[in-house]
Order: sequence, then structure tokens, then C-alpha cells
Amino acid sequence: MITSAVRTLATELTGDDLPAYVYDLPALRAHARAVRDALPPGLELYYAAKANPAPPVLRTLAPHVTGYEVASGGEVEHVRAAVPGAPLAFGGPGKTEGELRRALTLGVERFHVESEQELRLLAGAAEDAGLDAVDVLLRVNLPLASDELGGAALAMGGRPSPFGLDPEAVQRCLPLLSGAGSRGPLRLRGIHAHLASGLDAPAQLTVAAAIADWARKLSERHGLDELTEVNVGGGMGVDYAHPDRRFDWAAYGKGMADLALRHPGRTLRIEPGRALTVYCGWYVTEVLDIKHSGGEAFAVLRGGTHHIRTPATKQHDQPFQVLPMDTTATWTRPWARPAVREEPVTLVGQLCTPKDVLARRVQVPELRAGDRVAFAMAGAYAWNISHHDFLMHPRPGFHYLERRAPPQ
Repeated sequence: MITSAVRTLATELTGDDLPAYVYDLPALRAHARAVRDALPPGLELYYAAKANPAPPVLRTLAPHVTGYEVASGGEVEHVRAAVPGAPLAFGGPGKTEGELRRALTLGVERFHVESEQELRLLAGAAEDAGLDAVDVLLRVNLPLASDELGGAALAMGGRPSPFGLDPEAVQRCLPLLSGAGSRGPLRLRGIHAHLASGLDAPAQLTVAAAIADWARKLSERHGLDELTEVNVGGGMGVDYAHPDRRFDWAAYGKGMADLALRHPGRTLRIEPGRALTVYCGWYVTEVLDIKHSGGEAFAVLRGGTHHIRTPATKQHDQPFQVLPMDTTATWTRPWARPAVREEPVTLVGQLCTPKDVLARRVQVPELRAGDRVAFAMAGAYAWNISHHDFLMHPRPGFHYLERRAPPQ
């Protein structure tokens, strides 16, 4: 349900102020605190900044996360500036030599290395910078069976993939790392694996156990005493069709505590993104027109998928709430206010493409031109993945709400 602070602002904004993203930072803070409290104390929690890199969001999360996972040179620069001094882990495929060198200059603490060439580039950059030790986690693409991935919404590994190293490639990298026959600047710290997204807690725990067990066997086989970290990735499931069904952090935390007991001396780390921030954001807009075509109702909204690409990307109906607006006093046109009542309606944007659909054939009690629509679960992979400049419509506004205690 929409929070009162978001509802108030959504109805106070003028039509020219819309569309707008509205973020409830106290709600984000409370959710992040609850997630952290559900996890065992020794488990490290890194936020995947790609989900929503807005500085107010990053700063709100800071007290509740161990650090941030970044996936490009731009994210390195951005997050370092937004939350100075926070630990960073640099992941993602296709890192350029320039990005690696800049990340070293900015003091990135961990590098998730995706290939043998990337490892060599990082070694050369570290040597040129005169660094004695750079901490590395090798990203591994484990060959998990499809049932172990638990019906993942998005598989990043467990099959041929551009992400990470196959197990045999990991072994070829070991001679390039200190503690495994090399005296170079790169220091093997652990194994990283992000194999799938959209998993529930039991499936996440199955994948985490497989990653940790594989890392332990690798360490024992090669005598890698310094391999003390295992990053099992993110991808905690988010259900857009049922917003009230949230990832079971309590069950996951208990399972990860049990896993830690089976792997003493190793630091376990996770890096969720969407599951932390998705619930704090709303995309608020206005109904411009209501019309029928071929017996179906369509509501045309300000904005569209060039602002919030999530429903087009994931092929779902973005959950929404209608905020009725009484425009009787201002409706001066000589025709009736367009409306639909007690029928399904498809909500579309302003783009010249049939793919500009935010929700399809959703039953509504009433929806009228001039009403507001607040799309929920817009706090992650929304504005930041959208094709902003298509058709050159105005960009949305951004509002970061903070509730302040009343004066004493």
C-alpha cells in the first residue's frame, strides 16, 4: 500500500510536475534495518548499486550495509563520491584497463575478476601503480543443474555464459595470484558467484551452499589458506504480481547462519540490490485520456516506459494504485470527463510504440482523466534502466521524502 507521505505529495503535485519518482526514505531505512537484523552478525551485506544508484538511496542504506558492489568505472566514481570511504567491490564483465587503473587510484577494496585476461590487466595496473597487494575474488560460473537454480527468473550462470570463469579456467588463474605460486601484487581472497536472480529463500540457500562447498574444495585441493571469503551474490526474489509476498529474510538468515557454522574461518557475503530498494519507490503520473478501441479500454498516461522500463523488460504488469482527483471545479471543457468504471483497462504511456504498456487489462472500479496513478515497486531498475531520450518527452521529477519528528 502507498504510504501516507507518498500519497500526500502525489496528490499535491501539479500536472506539470508529473510524472515524478517519489522515494520514501524512512520506509527504505526500516526495510534495510529489518534485513540486516535478520542476517547473522558475521554475514557481510553489500548493496548492488546498479539496482538504484541515487545518492540519497545510497546514503540511506549506508548504516545498514557493509559496502557497495559496483559494476563499471562510472559506478566506482559515483558511489565513491556519494558515500566516501565506504568499502567497494568492483564486479561486472568487460572492465577496461582504464577502469581498472582508475579503481586502483580510488582505493577499491575488492575486485571480482571475470577472466584470465582481466586478471593480467589488473596485475599490470597494480604493478604500474606500485601496489604490493590488491585483493581479488575470482568469479566462477558453476555448472549447477536447473533444479538447483530453483526456477530462476534470470540465470547468470550454471550454463554457457559471458559471466565469470568456468572451473577449469579458475585453476589456470591460480598461478597468477599470490599464495598460489606467484609473488605478484594480486592476492587471492576468495570466490564470487552470482548465478541467478529471482530465487526464493530455499533456492538461494541451495545455491549458496553449492558455492561455499565448491570454494572449500578448491582451497583444500590447492592449499589456498588465504581463500577466506565467499560471495554468493544476490538475486533475492521480488514478486511484482504479489507485492505483499516478500523474500523470507528470516529463513534466509537462519540458513546462512547454519552455512557459516559449516564453513568456519570463512567470511560469507551477499550483494542484493532490487530486494533492498524496490519497495521504497513510486512512479506517480496523471491520466491524460481514456478511450476504447476494439471493445477494450485504454488509459493514456503522462510518461511511460521511457521513464520506467521495468514492466516492458520483465513483461509484467507494474502494480499500481489509483489516486482519485476531484477536478470538477477545474473541468471547464464542454464535454464529459473521460472515464471507465468496473471494467479492465490497459495503462499505456505517450510513446509511439505498442510496447509502451505499464499494465494490461487490469480491473479498476473507476479511472478518469485527471486522476493520478501511483506505480509501486519502482525503487529499483526503473529510471536507471530506461531509454530516457526516446521522443524527447520531459524527464520526471525526483522527490526523496524524509519524515521529521515534530518539534518538542
